[in-house]
Amino acid sequence: MQVRSSDETDFKTTFIRAPGALKQNPALVLNADYRPLSYLPLSLWPWQEAVKAAWLDRVQIVAEYDEYVHSPSTTIRIPSVVVLRDYVKPQKRVAFTRFNLFLRDQFSCQYCGAKGDLTFDHVVPRASGGVTSWENVVAACSRCNLRKGSKSLRRSGMALRRAPRQPDASELHNQGRRFPPNHLHESWIDFLYWDTELEA
Repeated sequence: MQVRSSDETDFKTTFIRAPGALKQNPALVLNADYRPLSYLPLSLWPWQEAVKAAWLDRVQIVAEYDEYVHSPSTTIRIPSVVVLRDYVKPQKRVAFTRFNLFLRDQFSCQYCGAKGDLTFDHVVPRASGGVTSWENVVAACSRCNLRKGSKSLRRSGMALRRAPRQPDASELHNQGRRFPPNHLHESWIDFLYWDTELEA
């Protein structure tokens, strides 16, 4: 199949992360309960994956783009929102990664609240027996990280905005909703925020 008025681009089979790929008609992928599989990254498939899944009857198409794809015998509009026919049970375990740590801490320094130029800091320094764990590592800007160094909170005179703890999967899922991608197609909006309270 070929897309009309669209450049040929290679896509990954996992969810789209590259900002440039959002211009190539990705499909929002919803679980069978009509909720996105993930918010950060937003569960988006390349149009090729969405068309293939629809052809194999693995998804239901609930919204479409104006553009279409065609083969010698078939023409269909490109799906913009698809729903899985089978429910995928969300993972309960949260991997301890730099990205998930930043997501838990809302991409802000846990000492001063600054955003950007983030690294991570051991609250109890490793030199003092501190371990690398959810309960002892926080997001920190470079300035605060340098200021604290290998000192304890008490010796550094610094304080945490929130005590670090291990998040559960639903907490990170909800946190991800606060950081939408730069591009949101109008057909996605009702499905991304369907459970928020309506304004009177």
